[in-house]
Amino acid sequence: MVIVVFGVTGTGKTRVGSALAESLGWSFVDADDFHNDANLAKLKKGVPLDDADRWPWLARIRTEIQRYVTQGYNAVVACSALKRVYRQYLCVSSDVVLVYLRAEARVLEDRLRRRRGHFMNPGLLKSQLDTLEEPTDDTLAVDTARSPADIVAIIRKALNL
Repeated sequence: MVIVVFGVTGTGKTRVGSALAESLGWSFVDADDFHNDANLAKLKKGVPLDDADRWPWLARIRTEIQRYVTQGYNAVVACSALKRVYRQYLCVSSDVVLVYLRAEARVLEDRLRRRRGHFMNPGLLKSQLDTLEEPTDDTLAVDTARSPADIVAIIRKALNL
């Protein structure tokens, strides 16, 4: 199984995703590690990525997810996956499960003000919220106002893990 933990910047994708993977003894993959230098430079400057920037990045992530599925390994992938079409693209098989981390904008703004050493410019929150297509299907959605440990417990219980 591959669990894709997604949401906008500041929702805790990396923190929750890595904690979930650790609790399960699974691999953790941070999609941020798949950005090329040009994307990182844009993000640091506060320039939103567009589809032309995102599709090659998503293709690299999809290849990694496909590798895990094909080899029968379990993993948790933290990825913004803001648009429905991106999430559909990453779901390479029924072994891929989506978990949406959501939070109110004021909570995200506070988190981003306190975050240090991250490449993502906090000024990009608005563009991410504008781009986000919230899931309207049965995707597991978890409010991230809780602690990471509580969120991990909720995800594990909901997915029977």
